[in-house]
This record gives sequence, structure tokens and C-alpha cells, in this order.
Amino acid sequence: MSASGFHAPTFNAHGVWAIYRFEMARALRTLWQSVATPVITTSLYFVVFGGAIGSRMQSVDGVGYGSFIVPGLIMLSLLTQSISNASIGIYFPKFTGTIYELLSAPVSAMEMVLGYVGAATTKSVILGLIILATAKLFVPLPIAHPLAMLAFLVLTSIAFSLFGFIIGVWANGFEQLSFVPALLITPLTFLGGAFYSIDMLPEPWRTVSLFNPVVYLVSGFRWAFFDKGDVSVALSLGVTALFLVLCLAIIAVIFRTGWRMKK
Repeated sequence: MSASGFHAPTFNAHGVWAIYRFEMARALRTLWQSVATPVITTSLYFVVFGGAIGSRMQSVDGVGYGSFIVPGLIMLSLLTQSISNASIGIYFPKFTGTIYELLSAPVSAMEMVLGYVGAATTKSVILGLIILATAKLFVPLPIAHPLAMLAFLVLTSIAFSLFGFIIGVWANGFEQLSFVPALLITPLTFLGGAFYSIDMLPEPWRTVSLFNPVVYLVSGFRWAFFDKGDVSVALSLGVTALFLVLCLAIIAVIFRTGWRMKK
């Protein structure tokens, strides 16, 4: 594959399927880590925040607090798992040296991204739906806009899987793979209205929160459940789409220049 060619003359469906199938098989081999651990962690969040805080804060904007935090909990897992799955997927061939075989295979850059990001997105969407089903065991959870909920679930998974792919290319060690999710994404999610409405914040902190991109993801996802959000759903969708396009542009530059693909 040429590092400068982001478009292939013919679409290699077999190549995409081979990468996708390999990544999905890897998830099955680490099923406990891939699915069970995030679900258990989310359940613990639910017990602690829903039980401890929910007993003192009965509702937010007319929504029971236990139900209110569900979209934020799903989004927290969605962001971290999308980044983790995609970054490990592309970093591991670099680590083992098999990236050279992948780059010399008749698979274009676009097809490689489709395989890795497609698998990461699939795993994240499945995980999000599992957590949603788990949450329904704890609290009543209406979904006002099911199609919008699925759209935000899929778009967010794709966008952050692309971001994870970029991190996997950038990383020079396993420590760097966990650096961004642990020290950037998780704090931004906690400060992005996952467990509260930013309307509850006094100025200037509410205005400061609007510079946190995760606010728009959580707000749009929560709107799909309760028909209520901190910002307009159109703005939430626009920010998500903009981030997705930005990640695609960065990946295109990576393959044109070959940046860190062989290191």
C-alpha cells in the first residue's frame, strides 16, 4: 500500500473484512476486559452516584437523578472504550512489527481505517447497549427519541474510534495509550455534565463549561432520552460531526506523510 494514497482504485472488501474479523476475535479473547469490566465499573458508578447523591438530589430538570446520570455513564464508557479499542488495534501491529506486512498488503489507507475503526465502533456500540440494558435494571429509563439515541451512539463511537486510531499511531509505548483516556477524556467527561446539568453551575463556570466539547456530546445524548439538554441538539450534532471530520482529516495527513506509521 502506498503511504501517499488515501484512495484505492478498487475497494478491497476482503481486506477490510480480514482486519475487522481479526479485531473482533481479539475482543472475544479478552471478553472480560472488553465487556464485563466496563459494565461492572458503570454499575458501581450507578450505585455510588445514584444511591449516595440520588438520595439527596431527587431530580434534575424534572428527571429522577438515577435516570438522569445514565446517558453520562454510557458516554463515559463509550468515549474511553472507543479510544482504547481503536488505539490498541493499530498500535499492536507497530509494537510487534507486523505493521510492515500490513502496509505492503493490497489494502488502502481508507480500507485499513475502515477495518480498525469499524471493529472499534462495533465493540463500543455493543458495550453502550449492554450498559443501557444494565441501567434499565436499576431505574426506569424512557427514550424519547430512539433513532436520535442510536445516531448519537454510533456517531460518537465512530468519532472517538478515529481519535483512538490517531492516538495509536502517535503512541510510542503502552503508557501513552492510556495517557489520553485517563488524564484527558475521563476528567472532561466528569466536568462535562455527565452527573449534573451545567445549568446548575454559577457564572462564570457555566460559560467555561461550554468550551468543553464533551458537554455537547453528553447533552445531545441526554436529549435523546429525556427531550432535554444543556445545549441545542443541533449544536451537539454539529460538534460531534465536526470532531469526526477533523479526525478524518488528521488521518488523511498521517497516511500521506507516513508519520509514525513505521516506528
